[in-house]
Amino acid sequence: MHIAHYALRTKQKNGKAELNNQHLTERYQAYQTACNKYRAEIAAIQQYMPGWMPPFERKA
Repeated sequence: MHIAHYALRTKQKNGKAELNNQHLTERYQAYQTACNKYRAEIAAIQQYMPGWMPPFERKA
């Protein structure tokens, strides 16, 4: 019984990890889309702050 419980718990954790990875991937794609949309504004800021990029915050 313990083995079955462990297998189910592991599957649930893996499912949550996959969901978290999918969510992080979607957030990163949205970040990339925003960067592409505001490319001119980012370039203008980088004239005064070389290498600056909008922050990509990962919240667990």
